[in-house]
Amino acid sequence: MSSTNPQFSVIIPLYNKAAEVEATVRSVLAQSLEPLEIVVVDDGSTDESAAVVERIASPLVRLIRQPNTGECAARNRAMAEARGDYFALLDADDLWKPEFLEEIASLIEAWPECGIYSTAFEVVSPTGRVRGNCPTERGVVENFWRESMTCYVTIPSATVLPRRVVEELGGFPEGMKMGGDQFMWIKVASRHKVCFSPRALCDYSMVASNRSSAIYTPEKTPYSLEEFLNPPYESREENPWRAEFVAKCAIGKALTLTAKGDEEFGRRVVRNFGYTRHYRRGLRKLRALLLVPRCLRGRVHAFYNRMAWRLAHKGL
Repeated sequence: MSSTNPQFSVIIPLYNKAAEVEATVRSVLAQSLEPLEIVVVDDGSTDESAAVVERIASPLVRLIRQPNTGECAARNRAMAEARGDYFALLDADDLWKPEFLEEIASLIEAWPECGIYSTAFEVVSPTGRVRGNCPTERGVVENFWRESMTCYVTIPSATVLPRRVVEELGGFPEGMKMGGDQFMWIKVASRHKVCFSPRALCDYSMVASNRSSAIYTPEKTPYSLEEFLNPPYESREENPWRAEFVAKCAIGKALTLTAKGDEEFGRRVVRNFGYTRHYRRGLRKLRALLLVPRCLRGRVHAFYNRMAWRLAHKGL
Protein backbone atom coordinates (compact mmCIF):
# COMPACT_ATOMS: atom_id res chain seq x y z
CA MET A 1 0.00 0.00 0.00
CA SER A 2 1.23 3.50 -0.80
CA SER A 3 2.61 5.56 2.10
CA THR A 4 1.42 8.80 0.47
CA ASN A 5 -2.16 8.02 1.56
CA PRO A 6 -4.00 9.82 -1.27
CA GLN A 7 -7.58 10.80 -0.51
CA PHE A 8 -9.85 9.30 -3.18
CA SER A 9 -13.32 10.57 -3.97
CA VAL A 10 -15.11 7.98 -6.10
CA ILE A 11 -17.21 9.70 -8.80
CA ILE A 12 -20.28 7.78 -10.05
CA PRO A 13 -22.75 9.33 -12.52
CA LEU A 14 -26.05 7.47 -12.36
CA TYR A 15 -28.90 7.24 -14.84
CA ASN A 16 -31.37 4.34 -14.85
CA LYS A 17 -29.01 1.63 -13.60
CA ALA A 18 -31.18 0.15 -10.86
CA ALA A 19 -30.15 -3.38 -11.79
CA GLU A 20 -26.41 -2.69 -11.64
CA VAL A 21 -25.56 0.21 -9.34
CA GLU A 22 -25.61 -1.69 -6.04
CA ALA A 23 -22.93 -4.11 -7.24
CA THR A 24 -20.90 -1.15 -8.51
CA VAL A 25 -21.00 0.66 -5.17
CA ARG A 26 -20.26 -2.50 -3.23
CA SER A 27 -17.17 -3.13 -5.37
CA VAL A 28 -15.91 0.23 -4.06
CA LEU A 29 -16.81 -0.61 -0.47
CA ALA A 30 -14.79 -3.83 -0.86
CA GLN A 31 -11.57 -1.98 -1.76
CA SER A 32 -8.42 -2.93 0.17
CA LEU A 33 -7.70 0.81 0.37
CA GLU A 34 -10.81 2.60 1.60
CA PRO A 35 -11.77 5.78 -0.28
CA LEU A 36 -12.62 9.03 1.45
CA GLU A 37 -16.13 8.98 -0.02
CA ILE A 38 -18.36 7.72 -2.82
CA VAL A 39 -20.20 10.55 -4.55
CA VAL A 40 -23.15 9.33 -6.63
CA VAL A 41 -24.98 11.89 -8.77
CA ASP A 42 -28.38 10.66 -9.86
CA ASP A 43 -28.92 12.42 -13.18
CA GLY A 44 -32.71 12.42 -13.28
CA SER A 45 -33.22 8.65 -13.26
CA THR A 46 -36.76 7.48 -13.96
CA ASP A 47 -36.31 4.04 -12.38
CA GLU A 48 -35.39 2.99 -8.83
CA SER A 49 -31.67 3.77 -9.18
CA ALA A 50 -31.57 6.45 -6.47
CA ALA A 51 -33.59 4.31 -4.06
CA VAL A 52 -31.15 1.43 -4.53
CA VAL A 53 -28.24 3.70 -3.58
CA GLU A 54 -30.13 5.06 -0.58
CA ARG A 55 -30.59 1.53 0.77
CA ILE A 56 -26.84 0.90 0.86
CA ALA A 57 -25.93 1.33 4.51
CA SER A 58 -22.55 3.06 4.38
CA PRO A 59 -21.45 6.46 5.71
CA LEU A 60 -19.08 6.70 2.73
CA VAL A 61 -21.92 7.00 0.19
CA ARG A 62 -23.30 10.44 -0.69
CA LEU A 63 -26.25 10.64 -3.09
CA ILE A 64 -26.91 13.88 -4.96
CA ARG A 65 -29.95 14.32 -7.19
CA GLN A 66 -30.23 16.62 -10.18
CA PRO A 67 -32.41 16.97 -13.30
CA ASN A 68 -31.17 15.05 -16.31
CA THR A 69 -28.34 17.03 -17.88
CA GLY A 70 -26.08 14.25 -19.15
CA GLU A 71 -23.20 12.10 -17.97
CA CYS A 72 -20.54 14.80 -18.34
CA ALA A 73 -22.53 17.26 -16.25
CA ALA A 74 -23.15 14.56 -13.62
CA ARG A 75 -19.42 13.83 -13.37
CA ASN A 76 -18.65 17.53 -13.07
CA ARG A 77 -21.27 17.95 -10.33
CA ALA A 78 -19.81 15.03 -8.40
CA MET A 79 -16.27 16.41 -8.67
CA ALA A 80 -17.47 19.85 -7.58
CA GLU A 81 -19.08 18.31 -4.48
CA ALA A 82 -16.18 15.95 -3.72
CA ARG A 83 -13.60 16.54 -0.98
CA GLY A 84 -10.74 14.27 -2.06
CA ASP A 85 -7.43 15.06 -3.73
CA TYR A 86 -8.06 12.49 -6.46
CA PHE A 87 -11.22 11.75 -8.45
CA ALA A 88 -11.63 8.02 -9.15
CA LEU A 89 -14.13 7.65 -11.99
CA LEU A 90 -16.52 4.71 -12.12
CA ASP A 91 -19.59 4.17 -14.29
CA ALA A 92 -22.69 2.84 -12.53
CA ASP A 93 -22.61 -0.51 -14.35
CA ASP A 94 -18.92 -1.36 -14.02
CA LEU A 95 -16.95 -2.96 -11.18
CA TRP A 96 -13.54 -2.71 -9.53
CA LYS A 97 -11.41 -5.54 -8.27
CA PRO A 98 -10.55 -5.04 -4.55
CA GLU A 99 -7.01 -3.83 -5.28
CA PHE A 100 -7.90 -1.06 -7.76
CA LEU A 101 -7.45 1.96 -5.48
CA GLU A 102 -4.42 0.41 -3.81
CA GLU A 103 -2.72 0.01 -7.19
CA ILE A 104 -3.57 3.59 -8.17
CA ALA A 105 -2.10 4.82 -4.87
CA SER A 106 1.10 2.92 -5.67
CA LEU A 107 1.27 4.60 -9.09
CA ILE A 108 0.79 8.02 -7.50
CA GLU A 109 3.57 7.36 -5.02
CA ALA A 110 5.99 6.30 -7.77
CA TRP A 111 4.97 8.90 -10.39
CA PRO A 112 3.32 11.83 -8.55
CA GLU A 113 3.59 14.31 -11.44
CA CYS A 114 1.09 12.64 -13.78
CA GLY A 115 -2.30 13.96 -14.84
CA ILE A 116 -4.02 10.61 -15.47
CA TYR A 117 -3.68 7.29 -13.63
CA SER A 118 -5.32 4.20 -15.10
CA THR A 119 -5.24 0.41 -15.18
CA ALA A 120 -6.04 -2.37 -17.60
CA PHE A 121 -9.52 -3.88 -17.58
CA GLU A 122 -11.58 -6.88 -18.61
CA VAL A 123 -14.59 -6.68 -20.93
CA VAL A 124 -17.68 -8.57 -19.81
CA SER A 125 -19.73 -9.33 -22.93
CA PRO A 126 -22.84 -11.45 -23.55
CA THR A 127 -20.57 -14.26 -24.72
CA GLY A 128 -17.91 -14.18 -22.03
CA ARG A 129 -15.02 -12.25 -20.54
CA VAL A 130 -11.89 -11.02 -22.29
CA ARG A 131 -8.97 -8.82 -21.28
CA GLY A 132 -9.07 -5.38 -22.87
CA ASN A 133 -6.40 -4.59 -25.42
CA CYS A 134 -4.11 -2.51 -23.18
CA PRO A 135 -0.40 -1.66 -22.81
CA THR A 136 1.82 -4.18 -21.03
CA GLU A 137 4.30 -1.83 -19.31
CA ARG A 138 3.76 -0.26 -15.88
CA GLY A 139 4.59 3.41 -15.38
CA VAL A 140 4.53 6.59 -17.44
CA VAL A 141 3.31 5.90 -20.99
CA GLU A 142 6.09 6.96 -23.35
CA ASN A 143 3.78 8.23 -26.10
CA PHE A 144 0.13 8.26 -25.03
CA TRP A 145 -1.09 9.28 -28.49
CA ARG A 146 0.73 6.58 -30.43
CA GLU A 147 -0.15 3.91 -27.84
CA SER A 148 -3.82 4.90 -27.90
CA MET A 149 -4.04 4.34 -31.65
CA THR A 150 -3.83 0.57 -31.17
CA CYS A 151 -4.95 -0.09 -27.58
CA TYR A 152 -6.87 1.33 -24.62
CA VAL A 153 -4.76 3.33 -22.19
CA THR A 154 -7.73 4.95 -20.46
CA ILE A 155 -11.41 4.18 -20.04
CA PRO A 156 -13.63 6.08 -17.57
CA SER A 157 -14.12 3.29 -15.02
CA ALA A 158 -10.40 2.55 -14.74
CA THR A 159 -9.17 6.15 -14.55
CA VAL A 160 -8.26 8.55 -11.73
CA LEU A 161 -7.73 12.30 -12.16
CA PRO A 162 -5.92 14.53 -9.65
CA ARG A 163 -8.04 17.40 -8.35
CA ARG A 164 -5.28 19.87 -9.24
CA VAL A 165 -5.48 18.84 -12.90
CA VAL A 166 -9.27 19.15 -13.08
CA GLU A 167 -9.11 22.57 -11.42
CA GLU A 168 -6.40 23.64 -13.87
CA LEU A 169 -8.06 22.43 -17.08
CA GLY A 170 -11.75 22.20 -16.26
CA GLY A 171 -14.05 19.21 -16.24
CA PHE A 172 -15.85 17.09 -18.81
CA PRO A 173 -17.54 18.75 -21.83
CA GLU A 174 -21.12 19.27 -20.72
CA GLY A 175 -23.72 18.60 -23.39
CA MET A 176 -21.46 16.14 -25.23
CA LYS A 177 -23.35 12.86 -25.09
CA MET A 178 -20.77 10.69 -26.80
CA GLY A 179 -16.99 10.86 -26.58
CA GLY A 180 -16.89 13.18 -23.57
CA ASP A 181 -14.37 10.92 -21.86
CA GLN A 182 -12.04 10.96 -24.88
CA PHE A 183 -12.37 14.74 -25.02
CA MET A 184 -11.20 14.86 -21.40
CA TRP A 185 -8.24 12.51 -21.99
CA ILE A 186 -7.07 14.63 -24.92
CA LYS A 187 -7.32 17.80 -22.87
CA VAL A 188 -5.37 16.36 -19.95
CA ALA A 189 -2.78 14.37 -21.92
CA SER A 190 -1.97 17.46 -23.99
CA ARG A 191 -0.58 19.02 -20.80
CA HIS A 192 0.36 16.17 -18.48
CA LYS A 193 1.91 12.69 -18.45
CA VAL A 194 -0.23 9.56 -18.30
CA CYS A 195 0.55 6.70 -15.90
CA PHE A 196 -0.67 3.15 -16.47
CA SER A 197 -0.77 -0.23 -14.73
CA PRO A 198 -1.22 -3.42 -16.78
CA ARG A 199 -3.10 -5.10 -13.91
CA ALA A 200 -6.70 -5.70 -15.04
CA LEU A 201 -8.51 -4.32 -12.00
CA CYS A 202 -11.75 -3.14 -13.59
CA ASP A 203 -14.67 -4.99 -15.19
CA TYR A 204 -16.17 -3.05 -18.11
CA SER A 205 -19.71 -4.24 -18.79
CA MET A 206 -21.19 -4.66 -22.25
CA VAL A 207 -24.24 -6.46 -20.87
CA ALA A 208 -25.76 -3.75 -18.65
CA SER A 209 -29.14 -2.18 -19.29
CA ASN A 210 -29.52 1.33 -20.68
CA ARG A 211 -26.29 1.43 -22.69
CA SER A 212 -25.54 5.08 -23.53
CA SER A 213 -24.72 4.31 -27.17
CA ALA A 214 -28.16 2.76 -27.58
CA ILE A 215 -30.08 5.84 -26.38
CA TYR A 216 -28.18 8.61 -28.12
CA THR A 217 -30.07 11.84 -28.82
CA PRO A 218 -28.69 14.83 -30.77
CA GLU A 219 -26.04 16.81 -28.94
CA LYS A 220 -26.31 20.44 -27.95
CA THR A 221 -22.87 21.46 -26.80
CA PRO A 222 -20.31 24.20 -27.46
CA TYR A 223 -17.51 21.61 -27.36
CA SER A 224 -16.10 19.67 -30.30
CA LEU A 225 -13.01 17.63 -31.11
CA GLU A 226 -12.13 20.16 -33.82
CA GLU A 227 -10.92 22.58 -31.17
CA PHE A 228 -7.91 20.36 -30.53
CA LEU A 229 -6.66 21.15 -34.04
CA ASN A 230 -6.28 24.85 -33.23
CA PRO A 231 -4.16 26.98 -30.86
CA PRO A 232 -3.30 26.81 -28.02
CA TYR A 233 -2.93 23.12 -28.86
CA GLU A 234 -0.02 21.86 -30.93
CA SER A 235 -0.49 21.69 -34.68
CA ARG A 236 -0.63 18.49 -36.70
CA GLU A 237 2.96 19.11 -37.79
CA GLU A 238 4.18 19.65 -34.22
CA ASN A 239 2.48 16.57 -32.79
CA PRO A 240 1.29 14.24 -35.58
CA TRP A 241 0.43 11.34 -33.26
CA ARG A 242 -1.89 13.52 -31.20
CA ALA A 243 -3.59 14.69 -34.40
CA GLU A 244 -4.02 11.06 -35.43
CA PHE A 245 -5.61 10.13 -32.12
CA VAL A 246 -8.01 13.10 -32.28
CA ALA A 247 -9.00 11.99 -35.79
CA LYS A 248 -9.58 8.43 -34.60
CA CYS A 249 -11.86 9.66 -31.79
CA ALA A 250 -13.80 11.92 -34.15
CA ILE A 251 -14.26 9.22 -36.81
CA GLY A 252 -15.35 6.64 -34.23
CA LYS A 253 -17.96 9.04 -32.90
CA ALA A 254 -19.09 9.96 -36.41
CA LEU A 255 -19.67 6.31 -37.31
CA THR A 256 -22.16 5.93 -34.46
CA LEU A 257 -23.89 9.25 -35.10
CA THR A 258 -24.09 8.69 -38.85
CA ALA A 259 -25.65 5.28 -38.25
CA LYS A 260 -28.29 7.03 -36.14
CA GLY A 261 -29.06 9.52 -38.90
CA ASP A 262 -26.75 12.46 -38.20
CA GLU A 263 -25.38 12.69 -41.72
CA GLU A 264 -24.25 16.30 -41.27
CA PHE A 265 -21.93 15.32 -38.42
CA GLY A 266 -20.44 12.49 -40.46
CA ARG A 267 -19.71 14.73 -43.44
CA ARG A 268 -18.17 17.37 -41.20
CA VAL A 269 -15.81 14.79 -39.73
CA VAL A 270 -14.79 13.59 -43.20
CA ARG A 271 -13.94 17.20 -44.12
CA ASN A 272 -12.04 18.06 -40.94
CA PHE A 273 -10.32 14.77 -40.14
CA GLY A 274 -9.76 13.29 -43.58
CA TYR A 275 -6.04 13.94 -43.07
CA THR A 276 -5.60 10.74 -41.01
CA ARG A 277 -2.97 8.30 -42.24
CA HIS A 278 -3.23 5.71 -39.48
CA TYR A 279 -7.02 5.34 -39.26
CA ARG A 280 -7.83 5.10 -42.95
CA ARG A 281 -9.95 2.01 -42.41
CA GLY A 282 -12.31 3.92 -40.13
CA LEU A 283 -12.42 6.83 -42.56
CA ARG A 284 -13.26 4.51 -45.48
CA LYS A 285 -15.98 2.89 -43.39
CA LEU A 286 -17.47 6.30 -42.58
CA ARG A 287 -17.44 7.35 -46.22
CA ALA A 288 -19.09 4.07 -47.20
CA LEU A 289 -21.73 4.43 -44.48
CA LEU A 290 -22.63 7.88 -45.80
CA LEU A 291 -23.46 6.25 -49.15
CA VAL A 292 -25.87 3.75 -47.57
CA PRO A 293 -29.56 4.79 -47.52
CA ARG A 294 -30.35 6.40 -44.18
CA CYS A 295 -32.94 3.76 -43.30
CA LEU A 296 -30.31 1.00 -43.56
CA ARG A 297 -27.32 2.65 -41.87
CA GLY A 298 -28.10 1.48 -38.36
CA ARG A 299 -28.42 -2.15 -39.38
CA VAL A 300 -25.29 -2.06 -41.54
CA HIS A 301 -23.26 -0.47 -38.75
CA ALA A 302 -24.54 -2.93 -36.13
CA PHE A 303 -23.76 -5.92 -38.39
CA TYR A 304 -20.22 -4.66 -39.01
CA ASN A 305 -19.61 -4.20 -35.27
CA ARG A 306 -20.87 -7.70 -34.45
CA MET A 307 -18.65 -9.25 -37.07
CA ALA A 308 -15.62 -7.22 -35.95
CA TRP A 309 -16.15 -8.31 -32.33
CA ARG A 310 -16.46 -11.97 -33.27
CA LEU A 311 -13.36 -11.90 -35.43
CA ALA A 312 -11.35 -10.13 -32.73
CA HIS A 313 -12.55 -12.50 -29.97
CA LYS A 314 -12.92 -15.90 -31.56
CA GLY A 315 -14.40 -18.47 -29.27
CA LEU A 316 -16.22 -16.00 -27.03
